[in-house]
Amino acid sequence: MCGIVGAVAGRNVVPILIEGLRKLEYRGYDSAGLATLNGRIDRVRAVGRVADLAARASEAHADAPTGIAHTRWATHGGVTESNAHPHYSSGDGFEVCVVHNGIIENHEALRRQLRAEGYEFQSDTDTEVIAHQLHHHVKAGASLFEAVRLTVAQLDGAYAIAAISSKQPGTVVGSRRGSPLLLGIGNGGSGKGENFLASDTSALLQVTRHVSYLEEGDVVEIRADGYTIADADGKPAERPIVESQISADSIELGNYDHYMQKEIFEQPGAIANTLEMLANASAISPGLFGADAAEVFGRTHQILIIACGTSYHAGLVAKYWIESIAGLPVNVEIASEYRYRDSVSLPGTLVVTISQSGETADTLAALQHAKTQGLRDTLTICNVPESALIRQSKLRFLTRAGPEIGVASTKAFTTQLASLFVLSLVLAKERGRLGAERERELLQQLRHLPAAMNRVLECEDAVKEWAASFAKKENALFLGRGVHYPIAMEGALKLKEITYIHAEAYAAGELKHGPLALVDQDMPVVVVAPKDSLIEKLKSNLQEVRARGGELFIFADRDTHIEPADGVHVINLVDHAGVLSPILHVVPLQLLSYHAALARGTDVDKPRNLAKSVTVE
Repeated sequence: MCGIVGAVAGRNVVPILIEGLRKLEYRGYDSAGLATLNGRIDRVRAVGRVADLAARASEAHADAPTGIAHTRWATHGGVTESNAHPHYSSGDGFEVCVVHNGIIENHEALRRQLRAEGYEFQSDTDTEVIAHQLHHHVKAGASLFEAVRLTVAQLDGAYAIAAISSKQPGTVVGSRRGSPLLLGIGNGGSGKGENFLASDTSALLQVTRHVSYLEEGDVVEIRADGYTIADADGKPAERPIVESQISADSIELGNYDHYMQKEIFEQPGAIANTLEMLANASAISPGLFGADAAEVFGRTHQILIIACGTSYHAGLVAKYWIESIAGLPVNVEIASEYRYRDSVSLPGTLVVTISQSGETADTLAALQHAKTQGLRDTLTICNVPESALIRQSKLRFLTRAGPEIGVASTKAFTTQLASLFVLSLVLAKERGRLGAERERELLQQLRHLPAAMNRVLECEDAVKEWAASFAKKENALFLGRGVHYPIAMEGALKLKEITYIHAEAYAAGELKHGPLALVDQDMPVVVVAPKDSLIEKLKSNLQEVRARGGELFIFADRDTHIEPADGVHVINLVDHAGVLSPILHVVPLQLLSYHAALARGTDVDKPRNLAKSVTVE
């Protein structure tokens, strides 16, 4: 959830560190800091955004060929300068500095041990124990590389770290376990002249496109003339060098005011890219999910979907699709709950993990837990091809949404839905439940999705008018039925995330079982109203709301015959996607949250207390 950048070069690396942090600020933004090494270690830290750090670095005339930097999302300790990274340890004539993503679970025991050895703590963070532990090992004669190896062996929990020591100028050492860290290889991939570390590729596009993804437990040392990697056992290791395909333009705002706005309007293109392999196909095949997919799907008797947050909502939609189309039972689990309960594992289970980043700590841990339960058939749907979840799964499907910077997920969600629908079709075909004519019909509906989504986006002006009313509210209800109930859940989550309006979602049939007690003239009720087999049931639920004075805001398919009236606001979507309508109906809910947040004056892309990639438990 935090961001790391490290650099060693034959030039001033401070501008590289600052620009890298700007690209990672969506991962954490309550404080930021950097440490430079040029004979001695100098630190600059600031509470607030990277812009505040940049101003302080400029005032301090920070200039050095070696440095590390960090943007923080608090997990231990309040938002203060003393708790901002990098953290520092000194004594015996030298200094050590470290930045860290993750959570060290045994930090209290290590803190007691280090205090007994005479180390004093200046922060409330778990990270400071790493700095002092590194200093302890270097003082005992270890190189920084060896000190990092010895230190990480003492850590319980997740981490990605980068460290410098005044005893070793021109060197940065990093390591990772359970939190992402990659090596950026400078000078066209030769590694001669400058090299880098970062927690995300986007931080390094300014200096290199050649990256190497570190494995669990790896320790890496970067220097201006090259780099060295050791694996978790301390043996020399080589990791493949890949050329990132991420476009620098894709992580810039362009003509948009916010990343969330940009990403909402990128959804038609993201869907088209995700489904590109089906553009001219007359049929689908299990090979879309990997070389072993046909064999795995052939022995699959039930599905276990594991995910968090928005990805969990995608999994709930998939449950309706897979059970209806493929006839396979599906269980959807919140990753952080699944790994800590006594679950029953059945033979023939396909474990499907869903994640935008592929580094979500709870989902990764849940996948490992599933494997320990004997569930070896695994599939990941993810937006990042080199991510940990992709590497640890037997099968995979890439959503190709492109970088998503806004904390509130939009295009990652809709591309996940498109991918899960393809999975539903493949599973149905493998089970003999998808005839050729129906297959062609559904493939045509998939191909039409980008155009249909463009038409849905045309409702933005109408949504803006609603948003002005919503901005004055502090509570809202979202209703949906059937496969659109998870879409109502996603709409409520979006509103909570960026407007700070308390919102809850309910299956509309549950109104009489409690939530109706909340409905009055001050409670806006947002309704997802597709033209499907449940529309008449839903209309009865709407009457229940109006009878209690509730104000309805309805996103309806055409031909639902729901008419505007006093206290009843209706936006009719101009296109109808049938079984794929959840993918269309979520778009106006995204727009509603976005424009309500603008009207309330909240920070759309960086909502309080949240960060983009949840790489800590």
